[in-house]
Formats: sequence, C-alpha cells, structure tokens
Amino acid sequence: VQLVESGGGSVQPGGSLRLSCAASGSILRTNTMAWYRQAPGNQRELVATITSSGTTTYADSVKDRFSISRDNAKNTVYLQMNSLKPEDTAVYYCKMSIIFLGNHDYWGQGTQVTVSS
Repeated sequence: VQLVESGGGSVQPGGSLRLSCAASGSILRTNTMAWYRQAPGNQRELVATITSSGTTTYADSVKDRFSISRDNAKNTVYLQMNSLKPEDTAVYYCKMSIIFLGNHDYWGQGTQVTVSS
C-alpha cells in the first residue's frame, strides 16, 4: 500500500489550501483516516480524523478553520484549510487504517505547508 499526498505549498496568512492523500495497492477497506502535522522542533500532532462512517474530530487549534473529508471510492482523504495562520506552518502527513489481510496503519510521505507574508 502506498499513500501519496499533494496540495501543499506556500500561502499568505488568511489564505487557503487543500491537501489530498490517495491510497493505492492491496486495499479491501479503509477505516479511520487522519491528518497530522509536524513543525520544526515540535512533536507530530494530530490535526483531524474521520471515521469510515464520516464522524470527524479536530484539534482545538484548527477547529472552525479546517475541514476533513473522504472519498471512499477513491481511497482518498482531503484536508481543506482556510484562514491559515503562520503557526499552521508544518509538514502535513496523512495516515490511513487499511484492511487487507489484517488491519494496518500507513503514512504518507508528508507535504510542506508554509504560511508567511
């Protein structure tokens, strides 16, 4: 299984970006999908999750600004980021719980998001 992320880049404060993460390979079904981020010198932190039934959770720091969604037919998870702040600058990683001969977690390679004026 391979997870490929896209959509990162540089944006000014107040701007928006949409991240995508698509899984490919031997996949029977996907369970919970999530986005994490890691800023330089910081630990990786959970940003948002979405279950297979569509239930979402968000870190307090991104609530009301970020939105996670998924397309099960495409094995893809999205993160819409609005009203971006400099403190949102980080490498963003997706993680998926995938079922095929068991339940395993997989990570994307990471995509850089930079918010700066």
